[in-house]
Amino acid sequence: MASVLSTYFVPVAIGAVAVVLLLGLVNMMRGGSPNTSQRLMRLRVLLQFVAIIVIMITIWAMGR
Repeated sequence: MASVLSTYFVPVAIGAVAVVLLLGLVNMMRGGSPNTSQRLMRLRVLLQFVAIIVIMITIWAMGR
């Protein structure tokens, strides 16, 4: 189970955070809507939380 988590879920979680972060930065650099930037940054924080949970579960599973 740990290998599946570390091979698939951790990179997907980290990649999702990176994509949302880049979308937010592009929106800010283009002078886009502040509401869109705010929504993307909230989504980034949520995805960071999910990524941390996935990483912690992976570490726990590797220790078993």
